[in-house]
Amino acid sequence: MAPSRPFPPVRQSAFPYAHVARPSHECRAPCKEAGLDALAEAGVEERVHAAICAALLAGKLRPGMPLRERNLAEAFGCTRGAVRKVLARLGAEGKLDLEPNRGAFVPRPSVEDIRQVYSARRAVEAGIVATLCGRLSDEQVARLTQHVEAEEAAFHGQQREASVRLAGGFHALLTDMVGSADLLAFVQRLIAKTELYKALYDPAEFIECAPTEHRELVAALQTDRIQATIDMITAHLDDIERRVVEQAMRAEEVPDVKAIFGQG
Repeated sequence: MAPSRPFPPVRQSAFPYAHVARPSHECRAPCKEAGLDALAEAGVEERVHAAICAALLAGKLRPGMPLRERNLAEAFGCTRGAVRKVLARLGAEGKLDLEPNRGAFVPRPSVEDIRQVYSARRAVEAGIVATLCGRLSDEQVARLTQHVEAEEAAFHGQQREASVRLAGGFHALLTDMVGSADLLAFVQRLIAKTELYKALYDPAEFIECAPTEHRELVAALQTDRIQATIDMITAHLDDIERRVVEQAMRAEEVPDVKAIFGQG
């Protein structure tokens, strides 16, 4: 039997994974296009999200109003899939109510819902102003003053959406000055809810109250009168809650059929 021949030496390839197909230009082009499409879709989603948020804060969408995917897709000139993602995001943010098999709706909070959120804000923000009272730096006072000036400009420009957003932003700015990220995240969730309540139910003519009362609060925070400052922010939130609740209660009223159709 003839002796077996030795195997020829294995030549080391300069490309250790030569057996793996290398990406070709034909493969790279579709990948690049897919990436651009994803970026474009993300841009569309951000545009739709911003537009719906602005409409909510401007009071253009009424409590219980349905937001249909098809109608929104036609209005924004985008796909229903993009709209669906935005509605899901708004639902997760608490800005819309999502009902299985029914769709997305503008929230219709109950009076009890409203009262509970404002109660939480009063408890938390009393502690915030107590912490900050008499301890603000010149730079912090300047930031708060600049914010109030932006609120006043929005009011005089009759920019309702900006006014509501800036009013909530003032309280978030105060919270941020405490220096706790966890506290800020919690207060921002409460503010998001009350911003929506104000937009849905607070009459537009009362928007002027926010910058005026916020300017007074900035002045009070520069003193050491802690209890007086706590009383001030409590009264401020009480007043907003009262107006919102009054409008919400009217929205819940069921018309008296006899009064409507009764004989004079």
